[in-house]
Amino acid sequence: MMEQLSFFAEAGQSSGLPKELLEYHPGFIDEQISDYLLQKLIAEAPWKQSTQKMWDKEYPTPRLTAWHGDIGTDYSVSGKISNPNPWTPELLLLKGKVEAIAGIKFNSVLLNYYRDGNDSVAWHSDRESVLGKNPIIASVSFGQVRSFDIRNKTNHKEHYSIKLEHGSFLLMKPGLQEVWEHRIAKSIRRMKARVNLTFRVVTG
Repeated sequence: MMEQLSFFAEAGQSSGLPKELLEYHPGFIDEQISDYLLQKLIAEAPWKQSTQKMWDKEYPTPRLTAWHGDIGTDYSVSGKISNPNPWTPELLLLKGKVEAIAGIKFNSVLLNYYRDGNDSVAWHSDRESVLGKNPIIASVSFGQVRSFDIRNKTNHKEHYSIKLEHGSFLLMKPGLQEVWEHRIAKSIRRMKARVNLTFRVVTG
């Protein structure tokens, strides 16, 4: 599958970023701890490569994923139902830190492993019914800096980008998923590994 390469700047943030919908915290996790968590998650998370159907063919999803959460927080990853793996001490620690800023309790987390610049996630919104209306999603990134691109669903000329840095935290607020979509584009530049965690509330 071909996917458009990123057309946003590789560094910094676009001007006019809708702060009422996004809140970005660089350096959220100490660099040394971030280094440790990146290596531990890569080595120990129960990574799987899902497939997705396009044009009546199955294609491997261009990244690896792992789903963790409370019992009963089943979730569809690339169209496949995934039962949650149990929380680990590291994931619970991160959950507590993001909950302190988000102001809500999360019951699950999706881990994404981008192995290099060929790994990506296409334009989408996290609007699955199990996430409820106007979901809040907390995102923590470790490893390679990648551009998080967002665009208005009805006006693609309205678009922004955030450089997601090692140890950073991005809070996606209510309303973002309804009006905007986001992606991590492929890159022609040589990229190292990146692990991203998105904490969610599955309502069942």
